[in-house]
Amino acid sequence: MRMPYVNSRLAPMGTTIFAEMSALAVATGSINLGQGFPDTDGPEQIKQAAADAVLSGRGNQYPPGPGIPELRTAIAQHQKRFYGLDFDPDTEVLVTAGATEAIAAALLALLEPGDEVVAFEPYYDSYTACIAMAGGVRVPVTLRPPHFRPDLDALRAAVTDRTRLLLLNTPHNPTGMVLTRAESEAIAQLACERDLLVVTDEVYEHLTFGPEHIPLATLPGMRERTVTIGSAGKTFSFTGWKVGWVTAPPALVSAVRSAKQFLTYVASGPFQYAAAAALALPDEYFTTLRADLERKRDLLADGLSAAGFEVFRPDGTYFVTTDVSALSDKGGLEFCRELPELCGVVAIPNQVFYDDKEAARALVRFAFCKKDEVLAEAVERLGRLKG
Repeated sequence: MRMPYVNSRLAPMGTTIFAEMSALAVATGSINLGQGFPDTDGPEQIKQAAADAVLSGRGNQYPPGPGIPELRTAIAQHQKRFYGLDFDPDTEVLVTAGATEAIAAALLALLEPGDEVVAFEPYYDSYTACIAMAGGVRVPVTLRPPHFRPDLDALRAAVTDRTRLLLLNTPHNPTGMVLTRAESEAIAQLACERDLLVVTDEVYEHLTFGPEHIPLATLPGMRERTVTIGSAGKTFSFTGWKVGWVTAPPALVSAVRSAKQFLTYVASGPFQYAAAAALALPDEYFTTLRADLERKRDLLADGLSAAGFEVFRPDGTYFVTTDVSALSDKGGLEFCRELPELCGVVAIPNQVFYDDKEAARALVRFAFCKKDEVLAEAVERLGRLKG
């Protein structure tokens, strides 16, 4: 056959860096600090809630298309409890197969071919794929070390008459940047002035280390134009359950659902009941999770600094970004490919998250959502890099 099997919009994507590096970790027996998933499960009572749902026959068949009522109610209550946002669980909440499907469904539903999408780079790799599948045009605004703060003048200049929406992520993966209130308000003002839709990925909302997370939908003029995406995976350490959600005004939820129903239709039936229970956990759970991850961040960041990396300590998420220039002149991608053989650790080169590859040539991301003993062993191994 003369035609390529993969359409031209997806052809540049190839195999994800996560698959490559995870395979390398297995082949070399390395500690995998590349992919962002915890190596311990979340609360026992939430696992029990999932098991009880399975054994009692709740969710083993197709759940309702928008999600089970219990979870939609729990999501609405969570938004009210933490942010003072009122959402109708029947018309303004949609359950998805993780945040990844929520992003895909939102972009497929809201973009016409040729529409521009402005996003901060680096961006999670599914953003580029989903924009491409929707026929959109991504317009990056680059976040730069050491602080990775957004250039608001550059953001404003990136918006044109062809811009349809802003695709935001705060707390931000992979940099760990958390938008300040002033930055969020400036972004909100721009969105309102230019009548833009906003899709905001807030899956790390409870994983901040000092700064306050400010949902974009809480700001003046934003609730009616914002699709907010959340997830149980990161907050409760059950990434394999794939329970995500969208909160937005009825018209936007209806639009996203129009695409979502032809992706998975429904998913994660019994786990939806468990996620509903998780969202009702007491405040102590969320504060303890945050403190535990902050401690892990510091353990790894201090070890990386001692090993010779320039470390950009994050304000949120699971990840710490480093500059490897002092350890290698080959750039982040080659450094990550050689790292398993050098010291038995796997990381991710940040340049895969950038259109501007040169801006991230020496940047490498490590995940710290691992057991203390795993991080300690990784730090010991990385210390060998200094000879």
